[in-house]
Amino acid sequence: MTATGQGADLIAGAWVPLQGEGLVSHEPARPARRVWWGTPQVSHVDRGVRGARSAQRAWEAWGQARRGEVLRRFAEIAAGRAGEMASLISREVGKPAWDARAEADLLAVKVQATLDASEHGPLTRVRGFSLPLGPTRQGRCEFRAHGVAAVVGPFNFPAHLPNGHIVPALLMGNTVVFKPSDKAPATGELLARWFDEALRAEGAPPGVLNLVQGGAEVASALVGHTDIDAVLFTGSWPVGRRIIEANLDRPGRLLALEMGGNSAAVIMPSADLPQAVIECVRAAFVTAGQRCTCTRRIILHHDVAPRVLAALRQAAMSIRVGMPDEDGVFMGPLISDSACDAVLLAQREFESRGGRVLVRCERVASAENGHFLRPGVMQVDRFSPDADASAGCDREVFGPLVRVAVTDSLDDAIAQANASAFGLAAAIFTRDAGDAERFCAGVRAGCINVNAGTAGASGKLPFGGLGLSGNHRPAGAFSVDYCAYPVAGIIERGEGASLSPGMLFDPAWLGGASH
Repeated sequence: MTATGQGADLIAGAWVPLQGEGLVSHEPARPARRVWWGTPQVSHVDRGVRGARSAQRAWEAWGQARRGEVLRRFAEIAAGRAGEMASLISREVGKPAWDARAEADLLAVKVQATLDASEHGPLTRVRGFSLPLGPTRQGRCEFRAHGVAAVVGPFNFPAHLPNGHIVPALLMGNTVVFKPSDKAPATGELLARWFDEALRAEGAPPGVLNLVQGGAEVASALVGHTDIDAVLFTGSWPVGRRIIEANLDRPGRLLALEMGGNSAAVIMPSADLPQAVIECVRAAFVTAGQRCTCTRRIILHHDVAPRVLAALRQAAMSIRVGMPDEDGVFMGPLISDSACDAVLLAQREFESRGGRVLVRCERVASAENGHFLRPGVMQVDRFSPDADASAGCDREVFGPLVRVAVTDSLDDAIAQANASAFGLAAAIFTRDAGDAERFCAGVRAGCINVNAGTAGASGKLPFGGLGLSGNHRPAGAFSVDYCAYPVAGIIERGEGASLSPGMLFDPAWLGGASH
């Protein structure tokens, strides 16, 4: 069965067709072409949660080693069919072929990284242990699954990012109800079919992984469901806020929220300038600017500003925008026409408040009316933490528009980089080790790079942000940490108990023998 055409949900081990066309995904490069269609059923949320709950105890009882074999089988499927996934990602969300293939290849890599039990591997942090607490007393710690985890995925990495939640959740003994982005339902369905194939092949109980398609109504029903134990989310801050609000009265429910960014890159006089320009342009416009780690703000030291501004302008204008399946294309379309409108509106607003357009972001005509924009570069006086008042205000523009400001010192560059309620990624370009150290110590972000762009992360490291970017539940190599919780215990092997001051006890109170 394919994941394109008429869609389906996966409920308690059974694929349930979604009749009708209440939800349709289109190729953003060729909007007249449909990829997936079906009518979401809110009632499937409750059924999916029940299926996950019914399977959870048995799945956890399998043990980590046996669950790991399921994930290894999934990795074999994902590696062997990466081309199929890449083609679908490219069609459904518009990524150029090279970008889509890079995402598809990460699915198997995530399994390998999650199962890493070496010195710096994630499994070392969720391994039970015991230690002596006294002559007859032993302490122990074990890690347990939360239970049923809701995974809510984004469109920009429709396979890799939900996979980054699902793999560690399953490994640690949780069952999953997965809701893909309503902009990439086909990719989400294909990912779920591969997991289902691996689970069936290893004889897992039905309901370990469930799939429910839909938009805001389905998402709200899932993240607010009374019988889930965790919400693992990647998306925007406004949606993340709604998830928090829906769970204010559930302090025991784990929320792992990976949200947006307004990431800054600083270029100092000592930088390798070609390297800095290439990395900043790549990080600003990769995936058409639709990565949460994209460079949205560039801060230039005035000693190199004229040269770098000229180079940024030329590099941005030289980027090849085109159909995702064409060779040599760096930027494909944005996900939708409304996404294009939002970027162009932001550019107009920034310009009306004093921003100077160096390269205008504008629509690109295409024979099939795709959602294409040329990348844009704008200069502003400085970056400020306000949300609306200035051209350098703190706003995440999710598309190919980068703003640039000039500074006269590293201290001011750090201050401008920190002029944001977001805190996902930051970068500095410098050959001065002292400047790099001061920047890394002074900037507030979860991912801080030196001489490398903000967009790009290693699965061997944690990935997460501060402020509006996240709630201190980093993913990447640290995703296993939020997929289980520690349980402490004390075991006393001696006989008798000591009396604390103010206590009395007479064995006769028990009557008869004392043991």
